[in-house]
Amino acid sequence: MELALETIAFLAAVAFLAGGIDAMAGGGGLLTIPALMASGIPPVAALATNKLQAAIGTSSAFFTFWRGGHVDLRRFALPAIGAFAGSALGATTVQFVSSDFLAALVPILLVAMGLYFLLAPPMSEVDRHARLGPVGLTLIISAIGFYDGFFGPGTGSFMTLALVALGGLGLVRAIGNTKMLNLATNIAALFAMIAGGHVLWILGLTMAAANVAGAQIGARLAIRFGGRGVRPLLVIMSLALTAKLLSDPANPIWDLF
Repeated sequence: MELALETIAFLAAVAFLAGGIDAMAGGGGLLTIPALMASGIPPVAALATNKLQAAIGTSSAFFTFWRGGHVDLRRFALPAIGAFAGSALGATTVQFVSSDFLAALVPILLVAMGLYFLLAPPMSEVDRHARLGPVGLTLIISAIGFYDGFFGPGTGSFMTLALVALGGLGLVRAIGNTKMLNLATNIAALFAMIAGGHVLWILGLTMAAANVAGAQIGARLAIRFGGRGVRPLLVIMSLALTAKLLSDPANPIWDLF
């Protein structure tokens, strides 16, 4: 699939912004997936290419948090395995779903995720007592992993919320450990998408380079200031890109009305 240079430049800019936002609060896919689809890329190829750039960007953010001492590899090894398995299953499942169905479903999910980010309460900055043990937390993370493999946007925020509310972590530690879990889901989904032949490699690697740059800035800002202040920007841009998708009269969602 050939894309104009200005389209590639636009998608790289979106990936840069998404990398920074994702490192701070999760939800970068709320920008990249509608941007990819608005550029004319089919839904499954958009999801697959997004996984390539997200996996590389998330790995960059993960290593930054790990070097900063905010990742507990031993404690979250089991949830990471569950996240990997769930994501592999989700990414395999989505490849058997009709493209028209996905094209109609994605805007609905994007609006739902945007509302979640707008209305969700702020998360605690301090560690508290965990409400779930390793097995229970692994089951929750595995379910979120399936969602990430099938669709993806908001996964980082859902995992961070689970680690704060159920795992007892403060916000920065939760964000750091989320990067390990999200890296597992991204790698699993990427492998499944590569096996299905849906990844647009040149575009994905270009976006990945921009995502890494954004992720490095975002990770450092998150470690220093936490994940506050990015939700309004994320919601506004996500809804704007979703509106661009819905403005196309050919979008299958309009066949429902």
